[in-house]
Amino acid sequence: MQSRPMYMSEKPKNPIRAARGTVLRAKTWEAEAALRMLENNLDPEVALIPDELIVYGGAGRAARNWREYNKIHSALQNLAVDETLMVQSGKAVGVLRTHEHSPRVLIANSNIVPAWSTQDNFDKYDAMGLTMYGQMTAGSWIYIGTQGILQGTYQTLASLADMHFGGSLKGKFILTGGLGGMSGAQPLAVTMAGGIAIVVEVDPERASRKVNEGYCDRFTSSLDEAVKWMEEAKSKDEALSIALVENAAVVFPELVKRGTIPDIVTDQTSSHDLLDYMPIGDLEESRVLRNTNPAEFKKRALEAIVLHTQAIIDMQDKGSVAFDYGNNLRGQAELGGLKVRDDKGKFLYPGFVPAYIRPLFCEGRGPFRWAALSGKESDIAKLDDLVLEMFPHDEILTRWILLAREKVPTLGLPNRVCWLGLGERAEFAIRMNDMVRSGELEAPIVIGRDHLDCGSVASPNRETEDMLDGSDAIADWPLLNAMSSVATGADWVSIHNGGGVGIGNSTHTGQVIVATGTKDKEVRLNRVLTSDPSFGVFRHVDAGYSEAIDFAKKKRVNIPGVL
Repeated sequence: MQSRPMYMSEKPKNPIRAARGTVLRAKTWEAEAALRMLENNLDPEVALIPDELIVYGGAGRAARNWREYNKIHSALQNLAVDETLMVQSGKAVGVLRTHEHSPRVLIANSNIVPAWSTQDNFDKYDAMGLTMYGQMTAGSWIYIGTQGILQGTYQTLASLADMHFGGSLKGKFILTGGLGGMSGAQPLAVTMAGGIAIVVEVDPERASRKVNEGYCDRFTSSLDEAVKWMEEAKSKDEALSIALVENAAVVFPELVKRGTIPDIVTDQTSSHDLLDYMPIGDLEESRVLRNTNPAEFKKRALEAIVLHTQAIIDMQDKGSVAFDYGNNLRGQAELGGLKVRDDKGKFLYPGFVPAYIRPLFCEGRGPFRWAALSGKESDIAKLDDLVLEMFPHDEILTRWILLAREKVPTLGLPNRVCWLGLGERAEFAIRMNDMVRSGELEAPIVIGRDHLDCGSVASPNRETEDMLDGSDAIADWPLLNAMSSVATGADWVSIHNGGGVGIGNSTHTGQVIVATGTKDKEVRLNRVLTSDPSFGVFRHVDAGYSEAIDFAKKKRVNIPGVL
């Protein structure tokens, strides 16, 4: 397989780590923030494979190669207060004179003309050095490590517990796969919800890393030992997470054969790109095969995915609550010939968004996040206090903040993720800005979100699966969302293809804005952080969701024909 040009000789000699404190290298805090978040994405504490610029998700990169990383790094330091840097799939391609309130950076990652937007074409262009895979927050420089998905996973499990188990996962066995940068949130989310997790991961280094970071409790390569530990914890109603080093395509069918059926089964093994999913067999031999014969590797990976997915369906038939966690496992299994849909075209087991999250999207709620440019954990602690002060009525949010303080490790720049909705995001950010201005916070705060948000993504196998009006694949919404973020004054804005589910399977966008403490920034924070979550309400009102319509009327959201 042709390898992509990486220019390894131009890689910085020392490990990359975001600068901290109040000394600027750039000409504005906005450009400095983008610079620090780019660096933070590649911090060895944060990134999956920093030497290859891979942040998470198998191949999600922060920059195209080391030569382009250095160019971006230099360009951000030299941006004038009224200039905007253009970044095309991890490459700085131009600087334009714009306005002081314009974004400092505009980013487009992995986008290909629709009829050409296939994994094979992407792989060809990638090998030619023409593009890169940006995932969602890797190429948009707002990844914050595993915590970025942790509260969303916790929120999903809390909704599932309310729906199926009387509000608690105490004593419940959850089987899942994947311990990468994002999937590594699963074990801690399960134990925070009171459950018992066996998380299957084929790579021992990834499994041990999550145990060492504190995201997972135990590590074993023995299925028998993992089951023994699970059963002991279940008998005592104790929360426990177990990393099992093995291939999910082996473990899941074996548990069906044994009759060891979990209460809940899902999966986050990286499978959106077949080159990221390890087939059954020796791990090192599979890695060699991937480089020497990628077509055979993909064939074997697809065969393993079919076994993996069939086992999930079998577990559901035997009583498990099954849901897809957004890695396109079902779509790949379908490509491999497995029947994964019923006669009406619906998946045999649902995705997590239609099953548990969509009512939150109807209120403009989603994975809001912030990072402290001071590098001080005390700044995050003060903002935790502010969340508890401002939103005491939100029981899940309050419980999350208290648990996060106790259990979530700090990796890279101190940060927090917090699901807030329309109105709440702007109100919170304005208070945050006040704290920067007063000096209570030691430096500005970067405010962003996952692209997996209420109105910023079109992804028929994940966020927009089974929309009420059939609009699953309509991609106008994320594009309008990005344009609105530019119009209202975000500090950097991105448009991507493929994140989480693979090339050609999603369009998604992101925005980031920095609370610098100025009065001018207060106006922009209010506009951007009202506009952005409004798209969740717009999207779901347009699709006919009664929850969204009621919310829009209650909050007087300006939608023609609704007010």
